[in-house]
Amino acid sequence: MSKRAKYLVKIHQKINNDDLPLLPNQLKKDFPFYQQILAIDPYDTCNLPSHNLIGKLINCRALEIDWNGMVYRLVYKIYDSPPPKRVLILSFDQHDPAYNKAKKRK
Repeated sequence: MSKRAKYLVKIHQKINNDDLPLLPNQLKKDFPFYQQILAIDPYDTCNLPSHNLIGKLINCRALEIDWNGMVYRLVYKIYDSPPPKRVLILSFDQHDPAYNKAKKRK
């Protein structure tokens, strides 16, 4: 991936202790790759599906990750202003737990 980062990516303080330890090893290894994708463009995620969220997670987005028959979500919030542009990753887990954690951390 040779595109330049346009966004600063931050992760919620609970990701390292609460989310990553529960993920399969391959998804743990892929986490820096997902961060890089979000740093380049969190709206157009390099052909990985993503979507806007609604309800209590309005103004957030989710990266859709299907791995080994399981559905995972990486939930994040984009801040285009004030500068610098940044992305805050709120959660990374299986579908429902990812959304539940993100609601609490928003």
